[in-house]
Amino acid sequence: MEEFYRGFAQRARDLAENADPFTKRRLLDLAKSYDAKSKPAGSARPLPPPRTSPPSTLFAGAGAA
Repeated sequence: MEEFYRGFAQRARDLAENADPFTKRRLLDLAKSYDAKSKPAGSARPLPPPRTSPPSTLFAGAGAA
């Protein structure tokens, strides 16, 4: 399936070479979305865990508010 989307992405880029500016932008966006689909699900960098408390630097000193 990865090869299928990779081929579509390349076809969209090829068509974009000779397209008007609006269509070129749309085709390149389409190619980008196909590239994202062609990558295995586990290859994306995972998001960091949500922060449960504010950074300690906010509470570092007794400064004036």
